[in-house]
Amino acid sequence: MAEHGVKYPSVFVVDSHTAYPPPPVPPRPSRQPRRTTVCQTLLFLLVSLALCGMVIEACFIYRLYQTETADSASTSKVFSDDDDLSGTERPSLVVLPSKPVAHLTDGQNVHHRNKVMSWSTDAQPLLHEMEYKDGRLVIQKEGYYYVYSKVFFKDSEMFYHLVKYETPRYPGGNITLLESRKYSPRAGKTVVRSNSYLGGVFHFNAGDGIFVEVSNVAHIVRLQANENFFGAYMI
Repeated sequence: MAEHGVKYPSVFVVDSHTAYPPPPVPPRPSRQPRRTTVCQTLLFLLVSLALCGMVIEACFIYRLYQTETADSASTSKVFSDDDDLSGTERPSLVVLPSKPVAHLTDGQNVHHRNKVMSWSTDAQPLLHEMEYKDGRLVIQKEGYYYVYSKVFFKDSEMFYHLVKYETPRYPGGNITLLESRKYSPRAGKTVVRSNSYLGGVFHFNAGDGIFVEVSNVAHIVRLQANENFFGAYMI
């Protein structure tokens, strides 16, 4: 309404209690069951197999341990029973060779001859179907034999190392089978030591004898028995 010609602006009424609807909420994604991937399945299988293998291996180890314990107990019982046996009744544990064989070594109790090497009978020599007599190995069974010899000596101007054999078919003589010779200049007062090894295959008859000969037995070095040896075996 205008008074005295004055115009008033229009009046608007605002209702503060009027409720406006809230903005719409975006829809939530629907939850689906979680799927196991192929890699996860394969990993699970591998782990399961590994665990099964460990369990099986533990069972085998346990059974093996039990078996070894039982065997040890039985072996101990056998040995205790053997202790009651006399020396003549106790079975021998030595396995004899299937063919003739011999191995001889040097010794401090051995006295060499002029040139023929002698061998110790106190050093438990190996002699099977062969005989040792006067520095010689006597063949008792015909066949092919590998013969060998090794000596340790003081080096001099000349030293030879031979393996010889003698046979009843040629009485009064011997035949050289193997030979090694070494020539060295004089070294003054310096003592030089060397080794000589011989080996070869030969046919022998029963009754043949083989022996070792050197140029001078005084040049043989005899520090240890196994440094000088002589032997043969059938092949």
